[in-house]
Amino acid sequence: MLITGSSRGIGAAIARLAKVKGYEVLLHGRTQSDQLMELAKELDSKYVIFDISNENEVKKALSDITQINFLVNSAGLNISKAFDDLKDSDWRSVYDVNIFGLVNVIRYTIPIMKRSQSIGKIINIASIKGLYASVGRVAYASSKAAVINLTTGLAKELAPRILVNAVAPGFTNTEMTKNTWSDRIKKQVNNILLKRMADPKEIAEVVLFLSSDMNQYITGQTINVDGGFSIKND
Repeated sequence: MLITGSSRGIGAAIARLAKVKGYEVLLHGRTQSDQLMELAKELDSKYVIFDISNENEVKKALSDITQINFLVNSAGLNISKAFDDLKDSDWRSVYDVNIFGLVNVIRYTIPIMKRSQSIGKIINIASIKGLYASVGRVAYASSKAAVINLTTGLAKELAPRILVNAVAPGFTNTEMTKNTWSDRIKKQVNNILLKRMADPKEIAEVVLFLSSDMNQYITGQTINVDGGFSIKND
């Protein structure tokens, strides 16, 4: 299982749970960070280093890998600014990682998956901010809406050989959330039906279900894991 963005946050939680469940885990980081090295040692797992927004780096890093049955696209970037404050460079940075980076990894993973005899599975980490019923800063939110749409389209193109789904986390207790914490975010968290943020492991459990043998008939879907936030409207 290749997990992009697995040095911290949701990606690291997925890696830890996947290892517990018996998967051979291939970690990924944009750089050879201390966090990535520590996790690789903890899990006794191999890792790859590349910038997902750089197609040549992705192609080179994956060229020597002979088997990937499961891909989890967890790498992401959130620039939380109001529309009037967003610069062209902000938009490009968000889309280069959240959309074009995801596309790069999928493009070079699909041929590896198709060489296997088993059904391949791709799980994209989206966000409830990508849903029309939710609220969010427009650069990040629109990029995650594109992830959801891309998931559906890929499921149609790759069926029945590869199942493609997305998981849309709500507010989750990660470094990214802490870095974007504000009164606006605090108010939104207070509107969660379950009155708390998710633990990253709770997101990981859903991802691992979608990649497991228990999932043979779900594809093209986005599973919300948001404590009921997206249905609360009063």
